[in-house]
Amino acid sequence: MTAGACVHSLASVDICSGWVEGVPLLAKSQALVVEALEAMRRQLPFPILGIDSDNDSAFINDTLLAYCQDKGAELTRSRAYRKNDQAWIEQKNGAVIRRFVGHDRYAGVVAGQVLAHLYQAVRLYVNFFQPSFKLLEKEKHGAKIRKCYEKPKTPCERLLSHPAVPDEVKEKLELQRRSLDPLALLHRIREQQAALAALASRENSMTGPAGEGLEQFMKQLGELWRQGEVCATHRTSLKKAHWWRTRKDPFESVWPDILLWLQDTPEATAKELFERLQKEQPGYFPNGQLRTLQRRVRSWRHVMAEGLVYAGLDAPFLSADVTQMGLDKMQTLR
Repeated sequence: MTAGACVHSLASVDICSGWVEGVPLLAKSQALVVEALEAMRRQLPFPILGIDSDNDSAFINDTLLAYCQDKGAELTRSRAYRKNDQAWIEQKNGAVIRRFVGHDRYAGVVAGQVLAHLYQAVRLYVNFFQPSFKLLEKEKHGAKIRKCYEKPKTPCERLLSHPAVPDEVKEKLELQRRSLDPLALLHRIREQQAALAALASRENSMTGPAGEGLEQFMKQLGELWRQGEVCATHRTSLKKAHWWRTRKDPFESVWPDILLWLQDTPEATAKELFERLQKEQPGYFPNGQLRTLQRRVRSWRHVMAEGLVYAGLDAPFLSADVTQMGLDKMQTLR
């Protein structure tokens, strides 16, 4: 993950088969990482037995630990100052993520949506049609090292030949592979890459208050995902959500108009929207109702950011009766 208001990419790789998944994140947040992992889990053709991450605070926290315990997965981390512990994901970060996305930084909801659709096309192309070598053994003879590799295979082919994969899963993989067209996938990838290039050229030329407002909006999204996280400093009992209203909603009649404003200018703050309401309907909205509108806008942005995680998400791969078997640990990296 990169610092600032840029869109982040969460990538994962299965050590055994080399299966790669990627999800864009609007903000670097513990709860958003868990949502992204859940989105990946639904698409994987095998269950997650364990997660091996680096030492970033987005992974080493009670939120991810509670998620792994709930899913029955083991959570481990790399050793300090041992970058080779993350060798598998570092390879895919360069050979897959950087290869298809490039090295530019992207910001905004639109860029996140483009990345989400790009990763969906990339995961199908790489996992089903891009073979790779896998090291079988390594021998050292004096100062020389002899490496022996297996025949290049795609992650799908490794799963089809693995004895631990159920026959039902293999049949689904084979049917999905036959239904895919690599040329059509490459065409989808090129379209999304062209959209990213257009966004990059626009962002490089964007200056002034509009750019500052977008950056402020992205910073606010990073705080929205802290709701409901497990805090290590206390263990209080969970309180029931206060879902009922104690007074009439003052923005019920104008909320559709506010949604249209947010759709046109997603970086607008709640205070700016409130001032616009007071200007268009003077006398109807006193200053004390600003806090109510801020809560409503915060909830809307929370739903929007969560929806981006699942943008372009394929249908769940596994049924409930075949989720008890797996192959190896997954390794995740920012």
